[in-house]
Amino acid sequence: MSSNQSSDLPLWVNDRETVIANDTGVEWRGGERPDYSHTNQYLYKESQYNHQQGSLAAIAENLVRTFELEATNKVNPQQWLSIVQDQFRMRANGGPEYTAEDVSRAGTYNLFMGETEHYSSAAESFESSFQVFHKAFPNGFLWEVTEVLAGPPNVTFKWRHWGTFNGPFKDHAPTGEMLEIVGMSIARVTDDLKIVSLEHFFDNSAFLQKLTSGCPFHAQQSSD
Repeated sequence: MSSNQSSDLPLWVNDRETVIANDTGVEWRGGERPDYSHTNQYLYKESQYNHQQGSLAAIAENLVRTFELEATNKVNPQQWLSIVQDQFRMRANGGPEYTAEDVSRAGTYNLFMGETEHYSSAAESFESSFQVFHKAFPNGFLWEVTEVLAGPPNVTFKWRHWGTFNGPFKDHAPTGEMLEIVGMSIARVTDDLKIVSLEHFFDNSAFLQKLTSGCPFHAQQSSD
């Protein structure tokens, strides 16, 4: 992927490293620009698709990756380049709509996972939810577009989210298995490719069941 901005595309639909390199004056979480150098090794190695630069699939992929970068690392939603701040709404599986401020406060993991047998968003903060999944997937919980079904203004695409379960998930031991979620999303965008709304459709039940399939640590300790 190029580290130079394409002259005929907005910054926010270039690759993630280009967005970071050219995005100045930003209030970053932790006070530092994010460093994806470690997880990028696995992203490039494990991706199943290599979309041609400038193609609709590459543009959709870069736009959503920029949104994820901003939602995770930029404290102030008014500095998010990838969205129309005063109009943006996001929801998953027909659930409640969330604003950019909601996403910034709670984090995407909490808003997507909700209340389940294996994960309680109400019990997690933005920071703790990030740490839970960062520990479980130390080489990254990676994302790519697999197919674009329709172009702007309602960009409809399929995707996969994956990572190798190499670290503990709460009190469950890692299995070393590569886990995957697949889904479909619709991104309504403006003429200059900023996101007005994002709607995701996926089933995370099998994913969460696999995350909790490892032996609980307390069970291991009691048997020692």
